[in-house]
Amino acid sequence: MGPHIIAIAIALLLDRIIGDPPNWPHPVRFIGTLISKLTTWLNKGRSKKAKGFLLVFIVVGITFSVTIALLVSAYSIHMWVGIIVESILIASGLAQKSLREAAMDVYKPLVANDLPAARQKLSWIVGRDTETLGEQEITRGVVETVSENISDGITAPLFYAFLFAGAPGLWVYKAINTLDSMVGYKNEQYKEFGYAAAKLDDIANFIPSRLTGYLIMLWGKKESKLPFNKRMKGWWLDAKKHPSPNSGYLEAATAYQLGIQLGGMNTYKGIISNRARMGIGEVPLSPNHILSTISHLNTAVFLFWLWMMVIGGILYGIT
Repeated sequence: MGPHIIAIAIALLLDRIIGDPPNWPHPVRFIGTLISKLTTWLNKGRSKKAKGFLLVFIVVGITFSVTIALLVSAYSIHMWVGIIVESILIASGLAQKSLREAAMDVYKPLVANDLPAARQKLSWIVGRDTETLGEQEITRGVVETVSENISDGITAPLFYAFLFAGAPGLWVYKAINTLDSMVGYKNEQYKEFGYAAAKLDDIANFIPSRLTGYLIMLWGKKESKLPFNKRMKGWWLDAKKHPSPNSGYLEAATAYQLGIQLGGMNTYKGIISNRARMGIGEVPLSPNHILSTISHLNTAVFLFWLWMMVIGGILYGIT
């Protein structure tokens, strides 16, 4: 466990400083290509739900096997070669810098009152229609996206890296998350075939999303005037209103800490979707709430890492 803890710490620093170089090959692309090819082959005919389980088994199995093979080869050369290779593998599965930059790419034109540019940048990170959104709705889109992706993109991968010996655990999680993002839809094409991917992703994110939301509620930047007990009660109740069993714990935490209201009406390719409101809206949404949400990201990731380091260190010492 010792080398893996070192690799995780280095990876977190690499991801924070360097992020994902745009021209580097990224493992998610290879996983995505594999999923696409297998989906074309499997998602037809009868027994689509069973074939969806087979898809998950193949993709997760290949991802795990390739990661293990790379690490065994690297560690067989020298421990520090292994740590360096593992650090790069883990860093490539995290999204600290890319998430912050995506948020700031919308924030900068927004505060410059360049709404067309802000709408365009927002459309790169959300699925909703952005063409007619005003300042508050653009802000809401960024805040909601950053909030829910703190877990999906950073703390959940970290959780499984700590839980299952570094890079293999992280990349099994990333394979599950990528499967859900590609086939986990409740439409005619994927509702049966993507069932296994969607359910497994819900299970995988169950603990990390709640832990991350809890850290935001305890230590995240607070702008609300509500007392702690009322914020905690509102967080726990409102989180359950979200259509996702996990994302609500992040969005509701942000809403209650910042005294804003999230959720509401979105449109997807012209189809209206009304999401439950979270938070009581003490103040209207403004671009500065994007900066506050980034602050939540930084705080939650650091504390989550520290928490896992302490637990991992104790377990390593015991064993």
